[in-house]
Amino acid sequence: MGRYGDIREDFYEERTRILDALQQPENAHIIMRLVGALAFRTHCPKYGYIQDALGREFTDIDFASYRRFFKDIVRLMTELGYEEDKMVTRLFSDSRLLFHDTKNGRHIDVFFDQLKFCHVIPLVGRLEADRLTIPLAELLLEKMQIVQINEKDIIDTIMLLREHPVGHSDDETINLDVIAKLTSKDWGWWRTLTQNLQVVEDFLNHYPQLTEEDREVVRDRIQTLRRYIDEQPKSLRWKIRSLIGDRIKWYDEVEELAGRVV
Repeated sequence: MGRYGDIREDFYEERTRILDALQQPENAHIIMRLVGALAFRTHCPKYGYIQDALGREFTDIDFASYRRFFKDIVRLMTELGYEEDKMVTRLFSDSRLLFHDTKNGRHIDVFFDQLKFCHVIPLVGRLEADRLTIPLAELLLEKMQIVQINEKDIIDTIMLLREHPVGHSDDETINLDVIAKLTSKDWGWWRTLTQNLQVVEDFLNHYPQLTEEDREVVRDRIQTLRRYIDEQPKSLRWKIRSLIGDRIKWYDEVEELAGRVV
């Protein structure tokens, strides 16, 4: 197996080691869910090969949790051989922790209560909806909030939409109501999400590795999602902000901290 395969297997093994540790009796109370590319792969057993076929690489293993598990997570990750980044803790302890595995060159972020990048994805009360990852709606939103979306995020989104239908539950389904709740109150969220859905749809024809059925299924799910969020009543705040449009920036800039997204 080549270096690329070795790296991929290393991420799988480490993900599994951490998830297994979370199942131990002393840690079973900790709510800590995967986010990012490995969360997508974990939740897409049937169509996970799309990441491989389209050249998607893994660069990190990240989690979301609740702030009340702060001390438990520090203990757990220390026991697993990670070193807490004390500077990040001092600066951002209300919203995140960062751990380093210098021996293996790995870093793990743990985000608390929300994912806050170009837009905010609320997580309070939502992490219980899935056992291993953040819920599917939030996984999709994780990619759709990126104003300057890149190819790796497009690949993950295609895979997720190929594997899972859109609907009105969290049971192996991308919950339309969770998404519409955000986009009906916040014009900026609506603007970024609809822009990115169009980008993903446009990219479907760029990948010869996808079958025509793959393209049709993903395209249909994108269009169903778009119709649903557009049909929902919009708040007064949404309507007023829509009049301003793109003339004023509708998203937050994302900073980098030691090569890691803040």
